[in-house]
Amino acid sequence: MMTYFRFLSALLISLSLQSNRSFAQVTEDTYRKAAYFLSGNMQQEVYHLEVIPNWLPDSTGFWHVTNTREGKRFFVTDISSRITEEAFDHVTLAATMQEKSTVAVDPEALPFSRIRIEKDGGITFSWNGRSWIFHPIQNSLESKESMVSSKDSERSTSPDGQWEAFRKGHNLHVRNLHTGQERQLSTNGRKGFEYANRYGWGDLMQGEGEERPSNFHVVWSPDSKKILTGIQDLRLAEKMYLLDYSKPERFRPELYGYYRGSPGDTTVVHEIPVIFDIETGTGILLNHLKTAHFMPKGLRWTADGKHLYGVYYPRGFKSLEVIEVDAATGETREIYQEESDTHIDYENFFRRVGKDKFLLASQQSGWRHLYLHDWASGKALGAVTKGEYPITDLVYVDEERELIYFMASGREAGRNVYYPHLYRVKWDGTGMALLTPEDAYHQISLSADKRYFVDNFSTVSQPTRSVLRSLEDGELLMNISEADDSNLKQRGYQAPRMFSATAKDGKTEIHGVYHLPTDFDPRKRYPVIDYTYTGPHTAVTPKTYKAALLGLQQPMAELGFLVVTVDGLGTSGRSKAFQDVSYRNLGDGTTDHVMAIRQLASRYGFIDLDRVGIFGHSAGGYDAARAMLLHPDFYKVGVSSAGNHDQRMEKAWWPEMYMGYPIGDFYEEQSNITHASKLKGKLLLAHGGMDENVNPSGTYKFIEALIAAGKDFDLFIWPSRNHSFGRTDGDYFTKRRWDYFIEHLMGEKPLLHYKLEK
Repeated sequence: MMTYFRFLSALLISLSLQSNRSFAQVTEDTYRKAAYFLSGNMQQEVYHLEVIPNWLPDSTGFWHVTNTREGKRFFVTDISSRITEEAFDHVTLAATMQEKSTVAVDPEALPFSRIRIEKDGGITFSWNGRSWIFHPIQNSLESKESMVSSKDSERSTSPDGQWEAFRKGHNLHVRNLHTGQERQLSTNGRKGFEYANRYGWGDLMQGEGEERPSNFHVVWSPDSKKILTGIQDLRLAEKMYLLDYSKPERFRPELYGYYRGSPGDTTVVHEIPVIFDIETGTGILLNHLKTAHFMPKGLRWTADGKHLYGVYYPRGFKSLEVIEVDAATGETREIYQEESDTHIDYENFFRRVGKDKFLLASQQSGWRHLYLHDWASGKALGAVTKGEYPITDLVYVDEERELIYFMASGREAGRNVYYPHLYRVKWDGTGMALLTPEDAYHQISLSADKRYFVDNFSTVSQPTRSVLRSLEDGELLMNISEADDSNLKQRGYQAPRMFSATAKDGKTEIHGVYHLPTDFDPRKRYPVIDYTYTGPHTAVTPKTYKAALLGLQQPMAELGFLVVTVDGLGTSGRSKAFQDVSYRNLGDGTTDHVMAIRQLASRYGFIDLDRVGIFGHSAGGYDAARAMLLHPDFYKVGVSSAGNHDQRMEKAWWPEMYMGYPIGDFYEEQSNITHASKLKGKLLLAHGGMDENVNPSGTYKFIEALIAAGKDFDLFIWPSRNHSFGRTDGDYFTKRRWDYFIEHLMGEKPLLHYKLEK
């Protein structure tokens, strides 16, 4: 009898625990609740989400477009009167447009998103293949010239208007626009060794032997006497390939190729800078500056046209050189050089200032700071900024007053270390002033005359407030608008909650947020989904109201999950040492996520650690699969889309910077293919068949390894898609990803053949 009662008691406890778990029958309403929070809907449901100013040329004001209770509206702000009002009568304009075209025009969704405010008050916009001007006072609408641009992207006119540069065949030519006389500047151009035709990132070539897309590129000197261009050397470059099965009119796949070097490859497209003298027709090859086409190129002309200067990086980004090139001889002078054992931050904010100085951001102190240098010697004249915080942007340099305006995060004690603020400082590092005092994430836009700026500031829980400020001292001149999220609150929306945890090193504080469903009940236990992208070039945890609302997390949470996002060690936005944790170690990024989720669960009883899943896209797709292999007992379900599963097959510059160059055994150790046999849980792999960014071949190799190891997995291939699918606006794969977690993590049956309503 005692045994029976013990059994009954255990059964009741078990049933009680089950009842507290977050189970709910999946219906069409489940999907509708989640789809409501897709980004396209959110931009309609939240009014005045932000102000993106389009400054008037004279900086007397700006216009912006946003969503309001009355629909999409254009506003204009006059700075002198401190008034923001509608730029025109939208209902009247819509009716007038309808009269002109006999096509219905919705005044709440005018079919254009850009305007130009003319000096006489007219409103110019493009619509229906033409340019139009609306005069609000006269209520008149006139059609102007065709929208087709007369500018030829394959030709470039000199600053003085005398010469025109163009390509003929694979060589560079110029024509005197006054006499019509033509001159051929290069003579040895041929297919595979091409002048003035840069190789573009997405230049797909259909079939073998086809011509690649043209990307004509020249840079005229200010005095119109010289041209900087380059030779694209494709002779030894190897291609990657894609097969397009999606064309409805074809019954055989089409082959596409493109040049994309992988880490360590020497068979890549190279670019050789070349300077041409227009008067003599001679050219100077800068062979010593030859570099892979995917490396940064930043040469620019001096005002007198006698020199070129910029920052040069060798492959691997372990060093940088500030250089100056004599345009007449090609002789190159190294002004400054810096090295790193890991990588040099390419966001160096290099800027010539004054007649004989330059600014450069460096992480030599362990934090990204600004340093002033002498141009002649390269010698550092001093640190403009210093301290345990990073510079995030160089906004403006006032050379006349020797002032620098910059963004930095983590300087203000007691605030989120990722919140950037605008500061002003003198060239000698004195007079530091905070210009955006609110404890929030600030995003600014500067007026053309550098007297004003629009400041959008928010947190994940504080709706965006948009204000106009004076650049001189940050004085708040006027409130422009504040985001209205009343529609969301009526549906029970709770902003994501911020939290901190201790990283895997046992001492560093890391930060994250978690999203809750609108019907959240703290008495229940929720399965957890980790949204991952461990960088290392970015930090993806939302910091602003907009980012928290328009991401992938809230729709997923609405299905009945708690969705966590974490910025762990190895991501950007903090110290050099913080980011370098991921160097040669990209595969360990989710260990911090595991620790953060465990610490979060120790604080709150509504987190079910027996049901944890993970998903990510691109580098996040690598993370998600890697997490399933590295932490197979923690993550039970994973969805990995467009993943770069082996960095040896990835585009060269990214792994060479963050994994190391030249390549070594650590590439194989960090490969998901190497560890395929460790899979335990449910894994869905997804890829676009036409993904030229992360070629699907890495996913196919991973699949082969999983098959060889006898591992079960699921696969989704979208034949016609490139790298962009499963994004925040929702698509077919969005539901597939939702369904995978509903079925395998929540234990419910998803609806078949249901099409999302967006």
